[in-house]
Amino acid sequence: MARSADAAGQGGSGGSAGQPGPGPGTRLRRMVPADLADVIALEHDLFPDDPWTAQMFAEEVDQPPENRLYLIAEADSLPPAAGGRVMAGYAGLMFVPGGTEADVLTIAVAAAYWGHGIGSALLAALLAAAVERGCAEVFLEVREDNPRARGLYLRRGFEEIGIRRGYYQPSGVNAIVMRKDLSR
Repeated sequence: MARSADAAGQGGSGGSAGQPGPGPGTRLRRMVPADLADVIALEHDLFPDDPWTAQMFAEEVDQPPENRLYLIAEADSLPPAAGGRVMAGYAGLMFVPGGTEADVLTIAVAAAYWGHGIGSALLAALLAAAVERGCAEVFLEVREDNPRARGLYLRRGFEEIGIRRGYYQPSGVNAIVMRKDLSR
């Protein structure tokens, strides 16, 4: 079940796990179990109607790296006077075992960081990982009522290929199925 609360970001330079992200003070790294409290808090803030449970995230993060990749985006706190670093977003990707496909499972960026390129950087890192693993295509679902995320995916070369009616529950919002051909 892929969801996106982002973000789309106005530009952003991409980035990959452990590398500088979209701007000064932002970096991407692998998610670890110690991140789950912050992830769940952001999950409930962004997806109040259908959040993933702590158990779902724990099971996902516990998957072997050949099957899953979950990333955290860390950024300087806003406002800067607050000091320190915070989790600004997260994303997850599933690699289809033995195949050439990957599925974006989730991308989420805290509202305070929308427009900072963090969603774009997370997506770029997921796509780079799919290419590194020899995937030929990446799929995702996005809420029909999320134009920011849809715009991000379209700018990154995804095409809308179908609709899953009533996919998001309990709201009944349709999912737009999207696909990116990684050979282009």
